[in-house]
Amino acid sequence: MMSVTPQHSTPLNVADVTVDDPFWSAEQHLARTAVIPYQWEALNDRVPGADPSYCMHNFKAAAAQNASKRTAESSGKRFVPPTYTDRGFNALPEDPANPDADKFYGFVFQDTDFSKWIEAVGYTLATHPDPELERTADEAIDIVCAAQLDNGYLDTYYILNGMDRHFTYLKDHHELYCLGHLVEGAVAYYQGTGKDKLLKAAARFADYVASRFGTEEGKLRGYPGHEIAEMALIRLAEATGERRYADLAEYFVRERGASPLYFEQEDRARAVHDGNKYQPNEDMPLPYAYYQAHQPVADQHEAVGHAVRAAYLYSGVADVARLTDARDLTDAVDKLWRNIVDKKLYITGGIGGTRHGEAFSYDYDLPNDLAYSETCAAIALAFFARRMLQIRAKGEYADVMERALYNTVLAGMALDGKSFFYVNPLEVRPEAALNRDRNFEHVKPVRQKWFGCACCPPNITRIVSSIQQYAYTLGEDGATLYTHLYMGGRARFDFAGAAMELGVEAAMPWSGEGKATVHLERAASGTLAFRLPAWAGDETGAAAVVTASGENEGRVSREIRDGYLYLTGEWRDGDVVAFDFPMPVVPVAANPRVGENIGKVAFVRGPITFCAEGVDNGEGLGRLHVDAARLDEATAEKFTMHAGFDESRTDGSGRTGVVDPVDWDMVRLTVPGWREPVEPDTADDAPVDAPRVPLYRRFDPACAPDRQPVDITLIPYFAWANRGLSEMRVWLNL
Repeated sequence: MMSVTPQHSTPLNVADVTVDDPFWSAEQHLARTAVIPYQWEALNDRVPGADPSYCMHNFKAAAAQNASKRTAESSGKRFVPPTYTDRGFNALPEDPANPDADKFYGFVFQDTDFSKWIEAVGYTLATHPDPELERTADEAIDIVCAAQLDNGYLDTYYILNGMDRHFTYLKDHHELYCLGHLVEGAVAYYQGTGKDKLLKAAARFADYVASRFGTEEGKLRGYPGHEIAEMALIRLAEATGERRYADLAEYFVRERGASPLYFEQEDRARAVHDGNKYQPNEDMPLPYAYYQAHQPVADQHEAVGHAVRAAYLYSGVADVARLTDARDLTDAVDKLWRNIVDKKLYITGGIGGTRHGEAFSYDYDLPNDLAYSETCAAIALAFFARRMLQIRAKGEYADVMERALYNTVLAGMALDGKSFFYVNPLEVRPEAALNRDRNFEHVKPVRQKWFGCACCPPNITRIVSSIQQYAYTLGEDGATLYTHLYMGGRARFDFAGAAMELGVEAAMPWSGEGKATVHLERAASGTLAFRLPAWAGDETGAAAVVTASGENEGRVSREIRDGYLYLTGEWRDGDVVAFDFPMPVVPVAANPRVGENIGKVAFVRGPITFCAEGVDNGEGLGRLHVDAARLDEATAEKFTMHAGFDESRTDGSGRTGVVDPVDWDMVRLTVPGWREPVEPDTADDAPVDAPRVPLYRRFDPACAPDRQPVDITLIPYFAWANRGLSEMRVWLNL
């Protein structure tokens, strides 16, 4: 038998895994047929009622400027490039109906709308060739590449506003963030189609950045303000075989937070240039913590600042740690992971407890109604979790990844794929939005068609389109396959020198039953490692429901370690690994340090967190109580949700959360409870002497309210707000 030792692992390519289970294949079909075309229209500002993107407008303007430069030079004339004009973080036209064809509009990072879209397109084309979509993508790539400068620089904000000030505001102007997303999109498109035009453009941009940044004399000692370039450069290095891109990523990680703080130097220089008084950074707990640049990365142990930036950084640090075997960086991401999972993670897999800075709050501060829990942050957490899995297989990493994917990530998109949440609270009272309560202005009770800052919609599309890369990783020994997520489909890979296909049948997330069938050209020896989901109980019990061909014959042995069942030995064509993980309805209590949830309970079944909606339970969800004495009567049943949003009801902003009629098969829960009665309210315009219900009254334990028994209906959290404007709660009173 082969020994089982900890090892690094690599995801399988998207093209090598076919997804055909009812759940994820439906999500990918939705992304392919509805979301990607819809988002292309949004990138071209052709979605009525949606905030314009200006993304392709900007690339066309930059391409036109380059063409003018070439025309001028070819005729012997001098081309005068624009001199930098600061147009703010979000530049909008004076007349929205008639934007200037030569000007940049939108946020400073608007280029990334395209990059994330093309990444999703690349994943889609890898598994579902579509000549028309590919032709559209190629034409878009032509426009983007035409915008690139001769030196390789490619960021339309500075190309159009003035290159004389580029790389002078790294802290907030996102040039390196744009590089990161361009790289991610270029690699995905190259791997999906074999076409390298965009990949070469991205590599040229990266080469230009490498020529400008570093510790050598004359180079900038800066690093990204909004992280993602770190993990993107690792991906570029692995795709091209060029070590210099990984070296640049390592530089960005190591230099971040080093003394003297680069962002402080940059802020001082900008103040002098602009004639302003320097204002010291006041981030908490330390200056520049919002950017995770308050201290060297290797010394960081608490997740702070902007949640998306943070998780993107931690993902890149994990990648660098894996490639360099850097113990100090591995220790850092281990500690940061523990801080998030133990003290700052929502039960829905969301992160980022405060709207102020879209950031992590202090430990155990996890408000439900004021939660930020940005969709992009949950996606970033999934990135981080998968990269931790690549360092070492540990069940907790996959458990958290799965929770984020099945809950907050999917909640960010309506069931018809045509509207989106930026923020994902765990409790919503529509009257807060309808009455313009500014404390809740970040919370939308219905999904929006698009956002000017449209990071979330294309981010959802790219992760759904590449979900295969989160299901499996292959060990560096080439003879250990890790199954992290259970989804129906076929995974093809080289296993100990033999071509293997693992065919998986599963009914996740509604059932824990399934099997994996081995298809081999010849017998091969190695390990198939299967995650033992935490929701299925303790490791020993979860492993007991897994059986494998060959065990009775003695050619396959088992070992349980760190949340995985390692089945090691000789595998033959037709071998089957069967599993039937229990999936009970589990009531969950929060750590009592989470003050928001004292005296409350939430419900989880398998990877799904459930919530109550007013559509099923009537108004006043805050008056519902779970009957703790009858919790064992909670049941699960399959049902078909008939989604479709009433077009006449709005969120108070004039925009409707319309969802096209669509039926989704899922599971709902019925939980025993009771409703606290309320006396009829008195209208404000009633006679002054009319009987009124006092706002407060003396508490009398002998006069407890009559309990009105009810059955509380719970639906999957990802499916809320698809049937009309309604209240929602994840945590219910006891």
